[in-house]
Amino acid sequence: MRAYFYGFPVSVMKEFFATCPKGLENLLAVELTNLGAELVRETVAGVHFKGELAIGYKACLWSRFASRIVLVLSEFQMNDDLDLYLGAHTIPWEEHFSGTATIAVDFTGTNPAIRNTQYGALKIKDAIVDRFTKRGHVRPDVDKKSPDIRIMAHLGKGKANITLDLSGPALHQRFYRQGTGEAPLKENLAAAMIARSGWAGEPMMDPMCGSGTLLIEAAFIAADMAPALRRERFGFDRWLQHDSELWQSLMMEAQVRAKRGMQRCEVKLFGCDADTRVLMKARDNAKAAGVAHLITFKQADVTALENPLPMPAVEGEARQVGMLISNPPYGERLGEFPALLEVHQALGDALRRSFQGWKVTILSASPELLSCLRLRADKQYRLFNGALECQLRNYQIALDSVASQKEVAQDFANRLRKNLKTLEKWASKEGIDCYRLYDADLPEYNAAIDRYRDYLVVQEYAAPKDIPAQKTRQRLLDMVQAAIKVTGMDGEKVILKVRERQEGKQQYQKLSEEQHRMEVQEYGARLWVNLYDYLDTGLFLDHRQTRRMLGQMARGKRFLNLFAYTGSATVHAGLGGASETTTVDMSHTYLNWAQDNMRLNSLVGRQHKFVQADCLKWLSEADEQYDLIFIDPPTFSNSKRMDESFDVQRDHLLLMQHLKRLLAADGTLVFSNNKRHFKMDLAGLEAAGLKAQNITGKTRPKDFERNQHIHNCWIITHAETQG
Repeated sequence: MRAYFYGFPVSVMKEFFATCPKGLENLLAVELTNLGAELVRETVAGVHFKGELAIGYKACLWSRFASRIVLVLSEFQMNDDLDLYLGAHTIPWEEHFSGTATIAVDFTGTNPAIRNTQYGALKIKDAIVDRFTKRGHVRPDVDKKSPDIRIMAHLGKGKANITLDLSGPALHQRFYRQGTGEAPLKENLAAAMIARSGWAGEPMMDPMCGSGTLLIEAAFIAADMAPALRRERFGFDRWLQHDSELWQSLMMEAQVRAKRGMQRCEVKLFGCDADTRVLMKARDNAKAAGVAHLITFKQADVTALENPLPMPAVEGEARQVGMLISNPPYGERLGEFPALLEVHQALGDALRRSFQGWKVTILSASPELLSCLRLRADKQYRLFNGALECQLRNYQIALDSVASQKEVAQDFANRLRKNLKTLEKWASKEGIDCYRLYDADLPEYNAAIDRYRDYLVVQEYAAPKDIPAQKTRQRLLDMVQAAIKVTGMDGEKVILKVRERQEGKQQYQKLSEEQHRMEVQEYGARLWVNLYDYLDTGLFLDHRQTRRMLGQMARGKRFLNLFAYTGSATVHAGLGGASETTTVDMSHTYLNWAQDNMRLNSLVGRQHKFVQADCLKWLSEADEQYDLIFIDPPTFSNSKRMDESFDVQRDHLLLMQHLKRLLAADGTLVFSNNKRHFKMDLAGLEAAGLKAQNITGKTRPKDFERNQHIHNCWIITHAETQG
């Protein structure tokens, strides 16, 4: 509805507000100014502006960066819920929609009086309904999912702001998506990436295009196509002040521009992705958007990325250059990093090798991953992908650039290569699938790397406090990159964990709720390990020789395994011919794991007992006799399920006194712990009638030779039976 004065239309200035993702405010402000908006003012995640109704319509139709356009209806001081009700009640709602329209009220913000956003929305809804009924109108119904009219209110700094949504569905929805990948890029963020890149219509490539959003948005820009041209529904459709004549004229103008733009558009756009299923979705999306003829899609892995532009026909002629824009996966979990490091390193190498002279724009939430490109950024912007803060970096690939031949973390790589050469043959000869490849051999690369068949587990130790966190992080990522290259492992099979050097206080820390088990072999024993879900994998590699020794000692023996963890020692004893086994651990999870390990080796039957109990309490009450006992307690434990705390240095003598009662006259006790500088109370043992022999050196395997303190191991017998 237009206002007229003596038959002539009158310009009526209205106040609007455009919301957008954080980081896009300046782009949106410039865009709105170019559309004719006045009094444009940026704020956090949005832009205030004024103009005639046509400006609001143009913003809905043409804005590539906005999430929503709203018409400001009222702003007033608000201290309590009565202020909110009265402020909403004074708005002439009957001039905006009829009682037959459905409504929804969205409310954000709180204060001491309005502590719940639903309550705030309810007060506004009540005010609207009361105004309609008091004036004898039909009251509007509420439809939260798909209302004809959406009212939006915000409370902040003592003021309430009530607006009418003109957009309908969020404006980032262009309605061409037939399907998306796992983490689709929002269309307005994609448009912002293109704008910040400085793209001016030259050939463009996205090497990890996913569902094709960046390329489709670029095609829209190149063809002068309004981003909202394809949507069928807007928030103003049932608005009583909607000027359908004005809107239709703006739509016709946009359609003509799009038709002409498409006819003259010769832009070259290229998209690649390793996933053929996602690529099919990208093609479907481009077709639905009407720009499929402008984009060439190809299935390709980033590790084999090639320049899509043809070589010059004449020798010596300069090759055409373009722009590469991408939003590579950056992962939110630490465990996803190794494969992503490999991807980013490969991308950086490909850019230097085949894209000389190109401009490059990359968006990532991980500065560490961006550093793996080994490129120097010319410009950098801060953008937000939802709540996730990201960096957008622009690069220029030099014309004389070549793929770097320098090895990442060269000193570390050389040491790992040397270790691998020595240990790989040894492990194969020994018949073991799992062994330690590296254990902080070089101080600046402070981590342990274990091999489990064709997997690597990288466990970072906590760095000294005087080393900057950023430097520590970069060294870790360099180390992972080098490990992937040296071992030839698939980055998807490299598991990254972070742990502190500590004395058993978090021995069995859980990392996730998933289940990732795989079978490994150790001296003929078959064992389950879990490389992903726990800080430890279910198999302490440094006790490999100890387990083998127990198997050799177990024939015909009654075997007890205390603090049994996943029961790997019980498996070796059972395979060694133990007449019966008893496995005790406080954890139900690990006791089940131990039973699974036994079943995997066909060790089943009543002769194999499993006890879930506090080991210390069970030990004080047990009265059975055992010929062979293995105990590997934590260094320290104060579990909620234990009656008292346990310290292996303080309490080991008390432990031995209890074990003496259970140890058969000619029995053998194998006692181990991982406390550095542990001191056995030999005098106390002697007084208790026990003798101990330190066999730590014999139980330390080849892959742990450098670590003299990885564990302590003793054989303990009754004094009168030791010869």
